[in-house]
Amino acid sequence: MATATAAQPGVGDRSQPGQPANRQVLPARPEPPRRNRRLGTAARLGLLQAGVLAVILSAVVLSLVRTFASQSHSTTTHLLTAEVEGYQRSANTRGDQIGLRPFSRSYLRTHALPDGQVIVIGFPGQSALGSSNSATFAASPAIESMLGTPLARSAERSLRVGATTYEVLAVPVHAGQAQATFIVAAAQDQVRENESRVLHLALIEALIALLAGAFAGYLLLRGLLRRIGRITETAAGLGQGEMDRRLGDQGTDDEVGKLAATFDSMADRVAAAMATQRSLLADVSHQLRTPLTVARGHLEVLGRTGTADPQDVHETIAVVVDEIDHMTALVERLLMLGRALEPDFVEPAPIDLRSMVIDLFATAQVLADRDWRLGDVPDLTLHASLDKLRGALLNLLDNAVNATGPGDQIALAARLRADGWVELVVSDSGPGIPADRRHVVLDRFSRPDAGTTRGSGLGLAIVKAVAEGHGGHVEVTDSTFGGARIAIVLPPTIVTSGAGS
Repeated sequence: MATATAAQPGVGDRSQPGQPANRQVLPARPEPPRRNRRLGTAARLGLLQAGVLAVILSAVVLSLVRTFASQSHSTTTHLLTAEVEGYQRSANTRGDQIGLRPFSRSYLRTHALPDGQVIVIGFPGQSALGSSNSATFAASPAIESMLGTPLARSAERSLRVGATTYEVLAVPVHAGQAQATFIVAAAQDQVRENESRVLHLALIEALIALLAGAFAGYLLLRGLLRRIGRITETAAGLGQGEMDRRLGDQGTDDEVGKLAATFDSMADRVAAAMATQRSLLADVSHQLRTPLTVARGHLEVLGRTGTADPQDVHETIAVVVDEIDHMTALVERLLMLGRALEPDFVEPAPIDLRSMVIDLFATAQVLADRDWRLGDVPDLTLHASLDKLRGALLNLLDNAVNATGPGDQIALAARLRADGWVELVVSDSGPGIPADRRHVVLDRFSRPDAGTTRGSGLGLAIVKAVAEGHGGHVEVTDSTFGGARIAIVLPPTIVTSGAGS
């Protein structure tokens, strides 16, 4: 017999009244994290500036109020002291037949007091005398205490009587045998009102200065940071390959304007370097393709025809080795050109120009059978790179050898020009360089028709790089022998001693 039992809700039962028991309750979707909004850099720097200004202005206001209060107190004390001295002087000059008390009553009746001042004169064992407006003041317990007790020395204090605050000066008076206590007081309500007015005006002016300074600083900072932001955006564009991005003229000659100009100059150099690199890679790929193709072609022919004929094998090896040598020389010169872009390409040291040229001339004579001539060389000491200059001159001599034949003239010379520049000259009697080709003869892989059929086209480019590395340039003209005259022209700054230095 089956017994029906009521289903008891289990621990994992999440059904609710009015919902199917099997319904799956999905977890709530998490809310995306809220991004804390931060104040911009200009706002944060503006707040910092406002805080510093607030501290400075608070100190200025406090100092101003204290100075005003001190001057006001000093003025009041001076006036009270003048009243005491006037009474003392009159009391000392009264006649002997006039007592101090009658004299004081007459003095108070005839002496005019400024507004707010009160005088009370006390005598031992007698009632006090006072000015016309002194009744309330003299009735105060503090004044009665001063009048009832003879003073040993002067006393000054602030005293509030009713609704009025007084600055009180009490002085013992000795006029002959008579003694009295002279009390003079000045109401300070007007002074306190003036101090309050000065404080309010100073606070208002400080607040205006704070708001104006903070707002002006914020505007300046925002403009400055926007200009820096443009530099950042331009740098990011350059990093993404937009090499034509520039900041342009910022219209100012301040530090940021100079930074922008320096940045644009740097971007120009980077763009030029990248363009040069792309051009160099294109030229290298073009120049290396030919010797690689020649070597590959000969090896393929050798592979098809076999190696039975030793003469064919020998000729093929000779051709391949020649092409490899050509590529090796090309790569070495390309490495030299790549080094020319580095800041430490030229490592200058003192060079004896005459010794260098004479040693180089002796080395050059073994290059080929030519009519070698050594021209005049000044006795100079140069601050330059010996290896770089020697290599550049060897390139020029090698080019001259390739452009001439046996018995032709090649001359090596140096001279100090009238303007202080130094020329290192190689001249030959070859066919020369046409005038319309001289503007490109110093470019990479440029081989003007100078009697040579094989070369890397990098020799003169390396000579140009060496000359520019020393701050000079290369000049191409006609020689006195009818051929080419190529001079490495170096600036006067590298001449350290010798003729004309």
